[in-house]
Amino acid sequence: MAVGTGRYDGGYSFEGELLLIHLDSGDVVSALQYPREVLSVEWRSETALRLVLAPCDDWENPQAREQGHAVVVARSDWGTVGQGAIGAQELAAPAEPVVQPDHSAEARRILADLAASAGRQWSVRRRVWAVAGMEDGRVLATLDGVLAESWLPSGDLQWAVEDEEGGRQLVLTSDGASVWTNAERRSRRKGRRWETSAPRIARIAVDTGQVLETLSPGVSAVLVAGDQRTILRPLDGRRKSPERLLMFDLDGPVNGPEVGHFDLFNHPFPVRRASRPYVLVGTDPDKPHRDKWVTALGADGTLRRLFPHSWIPEEHHFGGPAVEIEQSLVYAGAVHHGHGLQPGGAYVVRRSLNGSVQWHYRTDHPATALDTDGNTVYVAYNSGALTALDADDGSVRWHTELEVEGAPTTALSLAVAPQGHLLIGTVDGRILECRPRP
Repeated sequence: MAVGTGRYDGGYSFEGELLLIHLDSGDVVSALQYPREVLSVEWRSETALRLVLAPCDDWENPQAREQGHAVVVARSDWGTVGQGAIGAQELAAPAEPVVQPDHSAEARRILADLAASAGRQWSVRRRVWAVAGMEDGRVLATLDGVLAESWLPSGDLQWAVEDEEGGRQLVLTSDGASVWTNAERRSRRKGRRWETSAPRIARIAVDTGQVLETLSPGVSAVLVAGDQRTILRPLDGRRKSPERLLMFDLDGPVNGPEVGHFDLFNHPFPVRRASRPYVLVGTDPDKPHRDKWVTALGADGTLRRLFPHSWIPEEHHFGGPAVEIEQSLVYAGAVHHGHGLQPGGAYVVRRSLNGSVQWHYRTDHPATALDTDGNTVYVAYNSGALTALDADDGSVRWHTELEVEGAPTTALSLAVAPQGHLLIGTVDGRILECRPRP
C-alpha cells in the first residue's frame, strides 16, 4: 500500500513522505530521500506509481499552493524498495496547475459507517494543541474545532466552546478565573479566490465556559505569557516586512491601554513558566530568518537582547518550544539543512540568560512540546517518543514510546500539572494523564 502524507510547515516548506506499507508484515518504509508533500498517489500498474508532489516551498512562488509536480515512478518489485530510495532527480518534473481534492467528507462518512457497524458513536476529534492543569484537578485543552474545553477530575467533560478552526494556546489569567486562547485561520479556496476568516482571541470563564470577551486583531496573533500577560500581534504577515509587537495586559480588558509597541521581525517562541515575556526576533531585515536573537520584553515595552538563538555560529536554528528554569531557558529546535532534517539535527538545550550553554541534547526528531517540574525536563517528539532529561546536566533519565491500548500515538502538547503528573495532548485528539517514572 502506498500512502502519501504532507503539510505546510508554517514557514515556507511543504514537507511529507511516501510511505510503503507491507500489508503482510505491517513494516513501513519511507521511500523518499528528501521530505516532500505528496498530494496524491495512484497505482498505474503493479510496477508504476503515479505521484503528484507539492512544490518544495513557496519562498518565491505565490502559486505554490495551486501547483504540483506529476511523475510516474517505476520499480520491478515495490516490495524491495528501501528507505529513502527515491531521489530528487527521479522526481524532477515541471510544475503544473493542480486541483487538490477535499476527501474529508468521504473520510468522515467511511469512519461513521465503520463505527456504526461496530455499534459505536464516532465524532471528529484531533490535534490537541495545548493542555493545562488546574489546582483543583480540572484539565483545560484546545484542539481542532474547539476553542477551549474543560474536563473534570472524574473524566467528564465540563464545557466546550466550539470554533471553526479551534484554539492553539492557553494563557490563564493571574486569578485563575478565566483563560485566554487564540484561534488561527487557514485560507480556503472559494472558486478562484482564497478567503481567510478573521482570527479570534477570546477570554473564557473557567467555571462556566462563557466567552467573556473577544478580540479580532485581523491577522493571526500569538499569546506571549510572562510576568505581564501580553499579546504578540503581527500587523503584516508578509515575509521580509517589519511586524509590530503590541502589548496588552491580559488580566484587564482587551480594549484597555496599549502598553507599548515597536517594529521588529518576530518569530514564535512559546516559553512556559516565564517570569517575563520572551520573543525570538530577527534583527537583520535582509536575513530575518537567520539572524535570530532571544530577547526579553520589559514592562515599559523595551526590548533587550539576551543571546543569539544558535549557539553554533555556522548553524541556522529553527525555534521550538521552551520553558524557563530559574535564570535560564531550556528550549528545543532544529538545525536548518537544504535537504531537510539530518540525523542529530534536532536538539534540546539549556542556556543561562547570558547565553552560556549548560548542556545540550541532540536527537533525530524535532520536539513538539516540553515542560519541567524543576528537576526533570519532559520532551515530546514528533516521532511519538517521550524523553525525560535531568534538568541539571541534560542526561536521559528515561525514554519511552507513547502508546494507548497498544496503539502508538504522538504528543502535540505537554504540561506538568500542579499535582505533579504529566498531561499530554495527542495528534489524534486524546488527553492523556501520565504518572512520571521515578
